[in-house]
Amino acid sequence: MDLQILSQKSILEKLIEEKLKPYVKKIDTDAFYAEGFLRKLGEAGLLSSLNKSKKEYLLNEMYLVEETAKVCMTTAFCLWCHLAALTYVRQTKNNKLKERLLSSLEKGEILAGTGLSNPMKYYAGLEKLHLSAKPVEGGYLLSGVLPSVSNLGEDHWFGCIAGIKEGNDIMCFVPCNAEGLKMKEKIDYLGINGSATYACSFTDVFVPDEWVLSENAKEYVEQIRPAFLLYQIPLGLGVTQASITSIEKVCQKQNGCNQFLKKQPDDLRAIEHDIQQKLQSLFNGDSLNFRDIAKIRLKAAYLTLEAVQESMLHNGSAGYIQDSAPSRRLREAYFFANLTPTVKHLEKVLNG
Repeated sequence: MDLQILSQKSILEKLIEEKLKPYVKKIDTDAFYAEGFLRKLGEAGLLSSLNKSKKEYLLNEMYLVEETAKVCMTTAFCLWCHLAALTYVRQTKNNKLKERLLSSLEKGEILAGTGLSNPMKYYAGLEKLHLSAKPVEGGYLLSGVLPSVSNLGEDHWFGCIAGIKEGNDIMCFVPCNAEGLKMKEKIDYLGINGSATYACSFTDVFVPDEWVLSENAKEYVEQIRPAFLLYQIPLGLGVTQASITSIEKVCQKQNGCNQFLKKQPDDLRAIEHDIQQKLQSLFNGDSLNFRDIAKIRLKAAYLTLEAVQESMLHNGSAGYIQDSAPSRRLREAYFFANLTPTVKHLEKVLNG
């Protein structure tokens, strides 16, 4: 391991210890948004793709998500949102947009969300497209409602896809302060309420050509989907590892009766290790195969659900307290299973 990687790991550990751990309960119970932690990651250079290959920055950033998810998956999910948005800007051919925003996004000066839950379901044949676009001079007018977009704030941006009545769908990058855009915060979820999630209502929002990521959204989604999905897998792996650790801590509880439960830490760790191996092997080829990534993402979702349930069983009544770490991870895992692409979405893609 070279000195640069060691230094980055040390910086990340320090940021998690100082800027995230003290706020985990507040994030979970009071819908606190750990914006400061996300900005510090960028400020520390941990989101920079400068002088890195695509493989290098993908692996580096997947590690950031995994380590964050061990402590707080809500914040790791926000980080995933930002990384997905970074992917949109990194891969666009709109150089004006890239020159304006990429550096600021990587430095954490600007944070961003994804906005692609509905379009991903649309392209899989699960939903209709919620946004429409009308071509006008110098750009488009967008109308419609996105029910849930996360990691948003007054000065944040997010990606979205809108359909044109006669023509291709377009993919745009829109600031939260755009005229005609109204946002309503959503904090009534079972968990992850500290994810800065909003319903976004568009009423003739003018999107200039400089904000258009692609004028062929379907084709563009094919390009960004691998990274979009890869960044999600460490969300589950981080929660799984934290659950295994929590099981090990209570192995002697009640005179060691946990040994009689059918699933033990080694069983879970073996599956987690297999997923990690498969994840690493994806990078051995020249390109990333979406179906291979989807299979790993689905396996990670099922493992995460199993790991948090076992953690609840092993922890017993101590885990059945509303703000306990095992119950928080249980709620996080159910969110992960329903994060687009959901378990049923992935099952349809892979087996439908």
